[in-house]
Amino acid sequence: MEKTLAAPYDRKATTDSITMVDLFAGAGGLTNGFYSASERFVTTRAVELDKDAAATFATTFGNKVYAGSVTDWPLEETVPEVDVVVGGPPCQGFSLLGKRDANDERNFLWREYAHVLKLSRPKYFVLENVPAFAKSQQLVDLTASTRPGGDLEDFDFEWRILNAADYGAPQARKRAIVLGWRRDVEAPKFPAPTHAGKHASVRSAFQGIPAEVAGIDLPARASTSTGREARGPFRTTELHLGRRYAPISLARFDAIPPGGSRRDLPESLQARCWIGHHSGAGDVMGRLYWDKPSVTIRTEFFKPEKGRYLHPIAPRAITHLEAARLQGFTDEHLWVGSKTSIAKQIGNAVPRWLGEAVAREILKVA
Repeated sequence: MEKTLAAPYDRKATTDSITMVDLFAGAGGLTNGFYSASERFVTTRAVELDKDAAATFATTFGNKVYAGSVTDWPLEETVPEVDVVVGGPPCQGFSLLGKRDANDERNFLWREYAHVLKLSRPKYFVLENVPAFAKSQQLVDLTASTRPGGDLEDFDFEWRILNAADYGAPQARKRAIVLGWRRDVEAPKFPAPTHAGKHASVRSAFQGIPAEVAGIDLPARASTSTGREARGPFRTTELHLGRRYAPISLARFDAIPPGGSRRDLPESLQARCWIGHHSGAGDVMGRLYWDKPSVTIRTEFFKPEKGRYLHPIAPRAITHLEAARLQGFTDEHLWVGSKTSIAKQIGNAVPRWLGEAVAREILKVA
C-alpha cells in the first residue's frame, strides 16, 4: 500500500533566511536542531549516501537531497553559496567502538567536507564527530589547512567536546564539535551549558509512551522518494514496536531489577561467557534509569546485549519511538526503510538539543 504524506518541515528560503547545506545529513539530526533554534534556518541542499536515510530526510524536510556521496556531488551539481555548512563525516575508523584504523578511508571524508567549504564559502560551519576526533591526525590536518596557503586559509575554527545532556538532551552523549567561521565575519561562541547538574531524564523523554508496545512489524506501506521505492514513510509515533524475543531473553528481562544488568542474573540465566566474568561490560542487558539521562543511543539500541538499552521497567529493549525521543526527533518526523535501517538512522544522529544550542550561538552573529 502506498501512502503519501506531506513533508512536515519543508521550509523555503526567503530574503531573511540563513541558508544551509547539510553534508552526511543522515535522517537530519543537525537540520532538526537548527530548525528548532529558529525559523530563519533553511537547509537548501542536503547530501546523504545511504538511500533510506536520504529518503527519510527528503520525506521530512522536502525534496532537497542529493542521494549520493559528498565526493560525487560537486562533480554532478554546482555547489551553492550558503551561510552555513553543517555535517558529521563518518567516524567509524577512529571510533572507540570496535577496532580503530587510522587509515580507514572514512577518516578522510572531512577533506570532502572541506572541499565543499571552499566551494560554498559559508560564513559559518559546524563539523561534529566522536570525541576521538579531537586526538586524531585528521584534526591536525584540518588545522593546517586553515593556515596561510592552505585550502581553507579564509577560515578559522575552534573545537570542544560537548555533552548533549548539558544542553537539555535526556541522553549522555559526548561529541567533538568544530565551530568555524570565515575570517571576515564575527566568530560565534560555543554555547554555555544550560543543564549541567540538572540533566533531563529518561522519564521526561518517555512521557506519554505506554510500557506495552503497539506491535512487532512496521505497517505494510511503500512510497517513492529520491528516485526509488522504499518502505514507509512512517511517523515517529508508529515506531513503538517490539521484537520477537526467545524465552531465555524474556526470562532474563524478568529477572533484571530496575537499574540492574546481566550481573543481577542468577547463574542459571547467564550466558556461558558471563559466568565468573565480573569486570567490564557492566551495561550489558542493563536497564535505563528513569531519573537519569540515557546512555548514548547507538545504532543497535534494540539489542539489550549491546548495552544498557532495556526499558526501565518493561520486559523489553527500548523501541524505535523511545530512541527517537531520546535523540530529540519530533513525533511528526517521517522515516523510510526497514526497522534495522531506521534504527541506524536514529543512532547515527546528533541529538536535537546539541544542534539547537550551537545554532543559537550562530544566530547571534549571523
